[in-house]
Order: sequence, then C-alpha cells, then structure tokens
Amino acid sequence: MNFFKILIVISGAFLLTNCASKKISDISYLKSSKAFLESFPELNVFKTRKSKNNPVVIFIHGGYWNEGNKDIYGFLGRNFAKKGIVTVIPNYTLSPDGSYDTMAKEVAAAIKWTYENIEKYNGNPDQIFLMGHSAGGHLIALVGTNRKYLENTNLLKGIILNDAAGLDMNSFLKKYPPTTNHNYDVTWTKNPENWKDASPIYFLSEKTPPIFMITGSKTYPSIISQNKDFVEKLNKFQPSVKINYQSKKHIPMMSQFIFPWNNNYKEILKFIEIHK
Repeated sequence: MNFFKILIVISGAFLLTNCASKKISDISYLKSSKAFLESFPELNVFKTRKSKNNPVVIFIHGGYWNEGNKDIYGFLGRNFAKKGIVTVIPNYTLSPDGSYDTMAKEVAAAIKWTYENIEKYNGNPDQIFLMGHSAGGHLIALVGTNRKYLENTNLLKGIILNDAAGLDMNSFLKKYPPTTNHNYDVTWTKNPENWKDASPIYFLSEKTPPIFMITGSKTYPSIISQNKDFVEKLNKFQPSVKINYQSKKHIPMMSQFIFPWNNNYKEILKFIEIHK
C-alpha cells in the first residue's frame, strides 16, 4: 500500500467519527450513455448539516483519464461539508470505455443533475463551483469553457484547478502522438482535430467563469508549462488570475486535502465567498 493510500485509510477512519456531514452514496445522474458500460457512473453527495442554501462544490477526480474512483475522495467531501460546503463527487466513464468527449459530457450531466437536485441536500443551485485535480482539472476546464458541453456557463460561479493536466493537449499530442500507453489512443483518439477540441486553452473567453489555480512547483513539467500558457491566455479576460505555486509533487497536491486544517481550504473558501 503506497503512502497516499495509507493516508486515505487513516483519514477515513478519523472522519467516520465526524457528525458534521451526511454522505448519500451511489446516486445515478445519467439517463443514457454511449460508453461501453453495462452500468452508469454514479455520484456521492456530502450534505452539510448546516442551514439550507449552502455553496456547492462538484469535485472531479484525476487518474490519467483511465483510473480513479469517487469513493477515494470522501475526505474532501467531509472536510468541505464541515466548512459549510455541500460537495458532489461523481464517477465518470474511464478510458478505454470512453473518450475525453464521453467524460466531458458526463461531467456536464453531473452539473445539470446538481443544479436540478442539490436543494434537497441543503445546497444552493445558484452557487455551484467546479473543482478538479489532474485529469479532473482538464475535464472541468473543458466543460467550463467549451460551450458544446455546457451552453449555459452561467450555471457555474467558479472553477478551481488543482494541478490540472491536459489544458493544451493539442500541442502536447503533436509532439507525442497518442499510443496505447494509458489508453491515450482511445482517450484522445488519433484524429488531430479532436486534440484541439479536447484542449480548454482554445475556448477561453469573456464568458469563462472565474478561475482559481494551484499548481505544484515539483509536478510534471508538462503540467507546469501548460498551466503557464493557460494563465497567460486567460489573463486577457481575467487579468487578476495567477498561479498559486506550492512546493509539492503531483499526488501531494491532492493528498494534502486529507487534513482539514490545510490552508488551501481557506483560500478556496475565500474564492467561493467572493464569487458565490
């Protein structure tokens, strides 16, 4: 068992004793799917026990677009709920059962489900924020910028990118064409037209929701370079956005959220308060 998994087990045992939130598991949010699956992805909701109309965070996990699971991230849902944030954590179809397009459509479906249902869980449908790590950062950035996935981006009050990968897959795949490694040949397809379609950097505009970014200074070089390019273009529309660098590698950029006192929670809550 690696260090990250050990931390999750320890935090899970600790957080199970917490009564500040209630977890509602395995809710179906898809009515149909073109993915090669017998069962549809589901989501978990972490309901704060505070009064109604709380801000909402939808968290999309990472994992090279071909691994990961919503149930790993209960620590995030419970920590946010303790701080008055209703949290939605969906699964989505992973490669090779689906491509980036399948995944983005499912993220959009999870947003729609949240907007239509979150009041039942003490959330405010007019205060929805997206958060994603790694591949999840790519997916929320894509759905929040490419209007073919979410025509009404006004549903989103903000986007929180944590060491987001894949912000410019077009440039990356031109240098390193997709292979079977990590199922990239399925995730991105071998059609260069799709590589640009999959890249959030090409869809930034004045309608892009407010963005908050944290990036590890010791993360993968491709993430650092693509985050820099993304912010440079984003600054044309959101001049005050900057990368908040942290002296961490890629996995610790997520595992640090196990601890409820982590300063990133304070910064994210400040971002939510400003834009909700």
